[in-house]
Amino acid sequence: MADGTKPQSLTAVLTGEREALLAADRKLLGEVRTSLARLDAAEEDQRTLARAVHQLDELFLLVVVGEFNSGKSAFINALLGREVLEEGVTPTTSKIHRLVHGEEVARRREDGVEVVAAPLELLREIHVVDTPGTNAIHREHEAITREFVPSSDLVLFVTSADRPFTESERAFLEQIRGWGKKVVVVLNKIDTILRAEDVERIESFIVESFRSLLGFSPAVFPVSSRQALAAKAAADPDERERLWAASRFAALEGYVARTLDEAERVRLKLLSPLGVGEHLVGRYLEVVSGRVELLKDDFAALEDIERQLAVYREDLAREFRFRLADVEKVLHEVEVRGLGFFDDTVRLGRFFDLLNRERIKSEYERKVLADAPQEIERRVAEIIDWLVASELRQWQAVMDHLARRKLEHSDRIVGQAGGSFDYDRTRLLDKVGGVARHTVESFDREREASRLAESVQATVAGTAVLEVGAIGLGAAVAAIATSTVADVTGILAATTMVVVGLAIIPARRKRAKVELAEKLEAMRRELIRALTRQFDEELERSMGRIREAIAPYTRFVRAERNRLIAQRDELARTKIELAALRERIEALD
Repeated sequence: MADGTKPQSLTAVLTGEREALLAADRKLLGEVRTSLARLDAAEEDQRTLARAVHQLDELFLLVVVGEFNSGKSAFINALLGREVLEEGVTPTTSKIHRLVHGEEVARRREDGVEVVAAPLELLREIHVVDTPGTNAIHREHEAITREFVPSSDLVLFVTSADRPFTESERAFLEQIRGWGKKVVVVLNKIDTILRAEDVERIESFIVESFRSLLGFSPAVFPVSSRQALAAKAAADPDERERLWAASRFAALEGYVARTLDEAERVRLKLLSPLGVGEHLVGRYLEVVSGRVELLKDDFAALEDIERQLAVYREDLAREFRFRLADVEKVLHEVEVRGLGFFDDTVRLGRFFDLLNRERIKSEYERKVLADAPQEIERRVAEIIDWLVASELRQWQAVMDHLARRKLEHSDRIVGQAGGSFDYDRTRLLDKVGGVARHTVESFDREREASRLAESVQATVAGTAVLEVGAIGLGAAVAAIATSTVADVTGILAATTMVVVGLAIIPARRKRAKVELAEKLEAMRRELIRALTRQFDEELERSMGRIREAIAPYTRFVRAERNRLIAQRDELARTKIELAALRERIEALD
């Protein structure tokens, strides 16, 4: 503004539809900021969006990027028509320069940026930022450059004709391509190229490279900044015209003038923060979706553990039935031997032997009981050892499963965009896995077996039918089985020979066989019932300990899935709304 008045803000010059679009822009970007805060997004991303929104109230920002020695400073000087920035063949632009309007040339330092004021008309409407070279030795300035690009309204990418589109420039464009910025390419230093067809070839190379890398074909302006600035400074009209034509700068200036007219400036100004919002929404939508997918795997892992526990229960129940059958087999063999013993012993031919109670009892214990008491105790001890070993194997399986989940997650990057998700999940995996690992490492099989044996012993010894007090399992079998023959011999000893021979011996033999079968059957039922009850209690206790150990992880997975699905849906809706608003802004007249 030649009259020296202060340039108006964007808000002041908007009316009607443009004003409504600005309000929609602010509202939607405000929702994005809320979503990012809810996601506990990286502070740098939240600051970037805040700066981009703040740029709506600032002048148009033109950011110049490219390698050092590509002629960025010379290009800016040519664009401004005055040598404001120092030029050189070394990385002279080791600082970020922000060019603003001022009544006289002055320099000051603000937040790590060199602010250069100059009395130039173009700077009344725009601010120009000159960045360090993409390959400059001052790598710390690249971070500042990346902060300016998201806030820019137009990016001028300067590349040198003698080294077009270098690797560092490609890498830099890779970093900024997601911000949705309008990028214009300035092919500088064409005065170093002798043939016009070579300039056209380089221009085509740049367009193709952009298309393959960024997915669009940019506007490319071949210029000689050195000749353009010399033309503007030349006193001789003919020399000025010759240099100006050779510089091919007129096309670029015309494009900048059209871009910086009010309508296009408003459009780019509204689109600039929108592009930042779209980039961040897209990025965090990918992050959240990745986390949801990861939690699907976690759910599958937890469901797999539950399936393992169900199979564990079924396998143990089936195996337990087989092992109980071994115990029952011992009792059955006692019964068979007992019945045979009564047939062979309780008869008239052995009447006088039957009168010797101790002899019959000793014979009975030797022939009928044999090693049955010890065998039953051995079989029950095997069941206990098997159950203890099965529980240990199940804990090891859970521990290995959790370890695999942590290992599989280590290659995922879903948690590296801010927030506590990754930390919380890893911490829980460590904690739950640590509990499982500690359980396995501290598992004392002998102690567990002794505890379970005592519990089984107490359960069996306390049954009403057995009435054997706190004696061992084998002693209980011996007491029950022997009581039958003791009863038989006691009655026989008090009976006359005639009565015994004619009636009592056959009757007592039959009764003894029935009583032995009944008592052994009662013992079998109670022993199996007691062992089964104890087995069920131990199985539930084992599975309960495992479920209790993984409960914090289970709760985290369920809660996070619900939260993340809601956030994913919210971001997806916002993405659609941002795209719709972009279409409305781009359709502005």
